[in-house]
Amino acid sequence: MKRTLYFLLLLCIAFASCKKGSKTNDQEPTPEEKAEALRLVKDSIYLYAQELYLWYDALPSAAVFNPTQYTGSSFINAFQAEIDAFSQLKINPSTNQPYEYDASYPGTAKYSYIDEGQAATSIGGTGGDFGFALTYITSSDLRIRYVYPGSSAATQNIARGYKVTAINDASVALTTGGNNDPAYIRISNALGENSIKLTLLRPDGTTFTTTVSKTTYTINPVIKYSTITSSTGKKVGYFAFSRFTTLSNAQAKIDEAFAKFATDNITELVVDLRYNGGGAVETSQYLANYMVPASKNGTTMFTEYFNDKLQRDVYPLLARKYRIDKGDFSTATNTYKFSKKGSLNLNRVFFLVTGNTASASELLINNLQPTLPQGVQLIGKTTYGKPVGFFGIPVGNASQYDLYISEFESRNGAGKADFYQGMVPASANYPGAVVDDDVTKDFGDPNEAMLVRALNFIDKGTYTVTGLASTFSEKTQENQMLRQANQLIDLKQQFSGAVHSGNLKRLNK
Repeated sequence: MKRTLYFLLLLCIAFASCKKGSKTNDQEPTPEEKAEALRLVKDSIYLYAQELYLWYDALPSAAVFNPTQYTGSSFINAFQAEIDAFSQLKINPSTNQPYEYDASYPGTAKYSYIDEGQAATSIGGTGGDFGFALTYITSSDLRIRYVYPGSSAATQNIARGYKVTAINDASVALTTGGNNDPAYIRISNALGENSIKLTLLRPDGTTFTTTVSKTTYTINPVIKYSTITSSTGKKVGYFAFSRFTTLSNAQAKIDEAFAKFATDNITELVVDLRYNGGGAVETSQYLANYMVPASKNGTTMFTEYFNDKLQRDVYPLLARKYRIDKGDFSTATNTYKFSKKGSLNLNRVFFLVTGNTASASELLINNLQPTLPQGVQLIGKTTYGKPVGFFGIPVGNASQYDLYISEFESRNGAGKADFYQGMVPASANYPGAVVDDDVTKDFGDPNEAMLVRALNFIDKGTYTVTGLASTFSEKTQENQMLRQANQLIDLKQQFSGAVHSGNLKRLNK
């Protein structure tokens, strides 16, 4: 899902510290030097893939594959073209498509990518953006999808659900929804600047105009938490989590939320992961330990399965980059157990999900599914589908690039990792309800389309809500123009991944 990281490339234009390596003098490399540097990285990418890639057995020799044949408008694009090519070689027998098949972008890698350090910065808990995201719900209705606490947008009192009526004093109404749509071009250009002027309409009908700037801030991944009393008096915890940043960044905020849930004696929990593209596996583990029943303490949460080379301690190239002990990639070393936290004793957990719910988010759901007496309930749309993960491999001169290729598959305590095509709400494996994202309501609003159904099920045992359609604005959901426009905007706004929990230490090479 490398495309969801491209928006971070824009941030490094404004914040040069994101880039991990650069020339320290004014001498411009010669064309020959540039070509040689490009060739060396291409060769390195393929050599690492032959050693580390989960599906390396489908890769031909370097002479046959010929990494140097792949080109692009930039070094990064050329490297990605190479990754895209080898990512399509291993076929999933259950689908007859590549394991890394991306239905939205056939022929490109669904999981594997390369960047210049932006992913590591983001997962570490440092934001460097405006702090908000956008979504169209009609061709003339552009909404704030979320706001990160502590960001510039948050300090301007912008909230999810606000309607954007103009950006930089220009119309946001779509005409075609494609790459050449004038509104999309204006928005895309504006998102690439260091500041953006927004004209907004609040739910109460009042309007205001404000300028939001790109700033560095510490990401608080807990967007919102609250205790809701249902119509029958049940205490329901609501927990909206935006990103699995490293545990050192996320732990205090998670603890704060679950301490309140314990104090309020909640008996039901709704976890909102609708935009959570994943991140640090250690943080997914930490959350799971709050939700698992005490009776499952000490049982297997999940196991990471690396390829057979790594399990046999055959990693000559990787050993140049990391300090690795024998057995670090064995299933025994990479089997993780539940360690119950807190006093919650839940029978089930409701998860609010969309196609942006990926990787470490899906890991959390998958790990809890076999442990809860009544399992998990999914409300929303089919998730992204990413039961694999990775750790970054530094490549290039001064290690200025981080290579992320699928390196392990995560299976839960029941040995399951069968969601390459996503987790489907209201299916045999994932009971729940199919519901569209209701961007007109803020997080935690009991009337929001997904949350109201969870509350209704808690009280009445049914997801059917009287007077509410089975899905929110289904006509808009099926509108190709809007979906295309939102996909294009998403390329600039999201992150996805599951980063290995192990204790590998990078060497200074």
